[in-house]
Amino acid sequence: MPWVDIHLHAELNDFVAPRRRHRTFPCPLTRRTSVKDLIEAQGVPHPEINVIVIDGVSVGFDYRLDPAKGAPRRLDVYPWSQTPALVRVRHLRPRPTVPPRWILDVHLGRLAGYLRLLGFDCHYRNDGQDAELAARSAAESRVLLTRDRRLLMRRCISLGYYVRATAPRHQLEELCAAFDLVEAFAPFTRCSHCNERLMPVPKAEILHRLPPRTRRYVHHFLRCRGCDRLYWHGSHLPRMQALVASLERGHRDALSYR
Repeated sequence: MPWVDIHLHAELNDFVAPRRRHRTFPCPLTRRTSVKDLIEAQGVPHPEINVIVIDGVSVGFDYRLDPAKGAPRRLDVYPWSQTPALVRVRHLRPRPTVPPRWILDVHLGRLAGYLRLLGFDCHYRNDGQDAELAARSAAESRVLLTRDRRLLMRRCISLGYYVRATAPRHQLEELCAAFDLVEAFAPFTRCSHCNERLMPVPKAEILHRLPPRTRRYVHHFLRCRGCDRLYWHGSHLPRMQALVASLERGHRDALSYR
């Protein structure tokens, strides 16, 4: 039986057992298959992959491996963050829109709220089904965020990211680093509930909707053009400003170590 030596680079090692991380490991080639299917059989979702190199040649996901013709000696798989030093490199990951547009699975509601508060277009429903999420990601060029590897392996998905962290704040920090989001922050421009844009509204138009103290002391308001919720700078503002400042510091610190 032919065998191929596989080497996963950088963060792609997150998807395999510790004994296989950061080292070359053998894999049997038991049947004719695409290189995409062989790599996903190791647990690596294809949207996490940027470059595949077989015996020094950059190839696409559809490259066929046939045991009847023998196996290649070595298969190197690179993530978004790395590019091999080859004359010709075939990049397999499409570039997200700038700024990225997101779609999140049902388990990432808190992260969706953070992203919206920072001004990002972020589709989220707490009853979204996998097939719907995958189809909308493909149709609207949205980056699908999930902690479900099987969901990311759906064939129609090209833009996707497996969220490693479990705590929402750490998930946000992870995304800021992975997608270099800090420069695209636009806090308080999008509704945290429905994702629509916030627009300034004269106080006189919404006076009847305001609590007495707010009516007296606050003078500038925003209204969601989708769900009609009202927003104003209250006690939550210092917390959000502190969050943005912390993320910006982390971004500057990361740049200083590059």
